[in-house]
Amino acid sequence: MRLILLGPPGAGKGTQSARLEQKYGIPQLSTGDMLRAAVKAGTPVGLKAKAVMDAGGLVSDDIVVGIIEARVEEPDCAKGFILDGFPRTVAQAKSLDEMLKRHHKELDAVIELVVDDKILLARIEGRAKDTVAAGGAVRADDNPESFKKRLAQYHELTAPVSHYYASVGELREVDGMLPIDEVAAAIDKVLAE
Repeated sequence: MRLILLGPPGAGKGTQSARLEQKYGIPQLSTGDMLRAAVKAGTPVGLKAKAVMDAGGLVSDDIVVGIIEARVEEPDCAKGFILDGFPRTVAQAKSLDEMLKRHHKELDAVIELVVDDKILLARIEGRAKDTVAAGGAVRADDNPESFKKRLAQYHELTAPVSHYYASVGELREVDGMLPIDEVAAAIDKVLAE
């Protein structure tokens, strides 16, 4: 099963991806996690990405597409994968379509978690407070100012991805404001169609 979960930062894509990963035995491919790992490892891609991510920006298509293409060819992706945080632009969506076609694969579902921006900001602020209260460090891209930039960039660059998948009849929407279990049940219903 090859899935894409769309939605703005903080919409719950990571939570739902982790659940789907366990249920279907396929890896969650979070570009954010892969990029953070590259930053931590100090790879050339990681160093390029670090400055952009710390400023709340989006990493360039060529870097992200290269990371994804290499990753989906790894053995644990043979049964499928869940893309979380990719594609972020229509250009990336088209690159993904081309890449899948080259590998004789197709998507099984594109699901968008539809949420309210004001509630998302409150979620991010709450997550940051919880992290600090637990003695952790808040990620640079999870502070409220960076989050606002990421959300604005999402609406400018990534929201059109939903329109792209809708135009080709692949987009399914799920109310991301529901409780986690209800969002999960709605996703399961879409996947059963």
